[in-house]
Amino acid sequence: MTAAEPARLRLRPGVAVTPLRSGLHLRGRDGSVTLEGSRALPALWELLSERLGPGPGDGPGEEAYGVDPGIGMPRLDPADPRVEAALHALTGQLHAHDLLAEYPAGAAEPPAWLGASTHRPALAAAALAATRPVVAAADPGGPLAAALIGVLGRAGTPPEVYRDTGLPADRVVAVAGTPPVAVAVARTADGGFVTAPAEPERARADAESIAVRLHADTGSTDVGSPDTGSAPAGPTAGASAVLTALLAGAAAQRLLCAAAGLPDPAGRDEDPQLLQDRPAVLVALARPPHASYRPWVTGPADPASLSPAPVADLAEALRGVGALGDPYLGVLDAPLPGGLPQLPAALAACSSVAGPLVAGAPRTDLARLSAACRAAELHLDERIPGPVTVGAGPGHALGRALRRAALAAAGSSGPDRALREEEWRDHPQARHWWTVLTRHLGLPMEMTVHRFPAEQAYLAVVRDFAGLTGPAGVAARAVEATPADAAALAALGAVTRAMAAEHGPAGAVHTAFSGAEAPLAVAGVEPAAWTDEGWTDRWLAGIARREPELCAALARLTGLHLEPWQPGEADLAGSGAAGSAGPVLAALHACGFSVLAGWGGAR
Repeated sequence: MTAAEPARLRLRPGVAVTPLRSGLHLRGRDGSVTLEGSRALPALWELLSERLGPGPGDGPGEEAYGVDPGIGMPRLDPADPRVEAALHALTGQLHAHDLLAEYPAGAAEPPAWLGASTHRPALAAAALAATRPVVAAADPGGPLAAALIGVLGRAGTPPEVYRDTGLPADRVVAVAGTPPVAVAVARTADGGFVTAPAEPERARADAESIAVRLHADTGSTDVGSPDTGSAPAGPTAGASAVLTALLAGAAAQRLLCAAAGLPDPAGRDEDPQLLQDRPAVLVALARPPHASYRPWVTGPADPASLSPAPVADLAEALRGVGALGDPYLGVLDAPLPGGLPQLPAALAACSSVAGPLVAGAPRTDLARLSAACRAAELHLDERIPGPVTVGAGPGHALGRALRRAALAAAGSSGPDRALREEEWRDHPQARHWWTVLTRHLGLPMEMTVHRFPAEQAYLAVVRDFAGLTGPAGVAARAVEATPADAAALAALGAVTRAMAAEHGPAGAVHTAFSGAEAPLAVAGVEPAAWTDEGWTDRWLAGIARREPELCAALARLTGLHLEPWQPGEADLAGSGAAGSAGPVLAALHACGFSVLAGWGGAR
């Protein structure tokens, strides 16, 4: 192509167009757009489709883009400058929504899949032409290897093939590009997986770790359904040919996209369960037929995993919770509301090393976060010395740790004389949760609120005369920056404990919501101007504003000066000081969570 031969614009393969009476609706791989406002748009499209129609073999013929004869259209003169300007504007809209691809004039047509993947397929085709994939398998003639070789050949990149007796019989590794990038694909009797593109040694190590992870979940070398917990049955040879084709196609697509500099098919912007800057693994099942990309946070350490971005807000923290509790590749049980009631407060439950765990909070998302942090703490408590605190980022972990230390220092009684009830009872949140506890639930409880000496910090204690915690036991305690905040959160904790006792699993461990979660809950969210602290969002925003001063006061009271645990590569691989806790620590760290413990330099 010379400077006098501009690239030809075409609709990207896979784009579908529906002309409307006064507009157009276009659907592409990455989204859709509706253009409305003029009855001339369908007529303009008739003219533009002649210029943008697909080439041979690229997709449906031009008749697929025509206008329904029932739609009346004005007649347009292509020679009219106004029509040409309108066509130019319409083309600009298609460009803006990534629905066009540039094809070189007079050159060989790149494969249609490249046009569907990028608006400049010729550049990607040139990158692929400069490399030849290499496929390694213990048996290159086996079903999975043969399928992958065939897919790469049909994509225009026939691979070199060699026998690697060091690979398991059900695993294939493919390498391409400069510097080399690889994917590993594995096939089992009832499922399989495809690793994220990575350096060849990393892809092999990931495949081994993923196979171990799936084996641990299912009790066999097969990928089973996490819903039933049962291991799949049937020999490998009897697995579906459709599953083999799916795995081979996914592996080829990920490999060639990486070699051509195209985005990975595991689109993190489109799938909220995937984590930014963390690999995603395709996990496939044959029964029932299913395939999806899953977050992978327990693989071998790499330099990027040593300094993940901190958690910024609640949405990001919940993505981390989802990755930690992923049913296929996670390291903890996922906290979910299940059949638990969500009123008057919200509950979420999961399993833990201490048995069933139920967390309570004003909202379900906050209950899930509290449950995940507590389940991780219980897991680590059994494996590393010293008390352990887990939070979604350093600030969250520090707030949880300081509150816990202050509660331990205060014991079951207050540090000073109790405040008068009117000093906390008039706050709308304290009044609401105390009313829910004593009137709506009808539980005989007693609240006392104390101030810590010489500090702006308060302890609220709810004593239980209903038998939930034994004779006259403590139902809930909370440490916050104001008497009302402490009273409200202690009453809320007593409410969720009572709900968990009535509706949760027998013998469940209860964990309560604290003000440490407030900064995450309100990050990036501005409460409506007309709300007061009777609204949860406004109340949490107030707690978040008071959090730095509270943490400083509690640090003075307790003498704690904590730093987040910073892992080395050996720790993340499970062979360092963390020992058997390594996989969970690695996963927490990869998700941006922080761990504070009395070991490894943190005190």
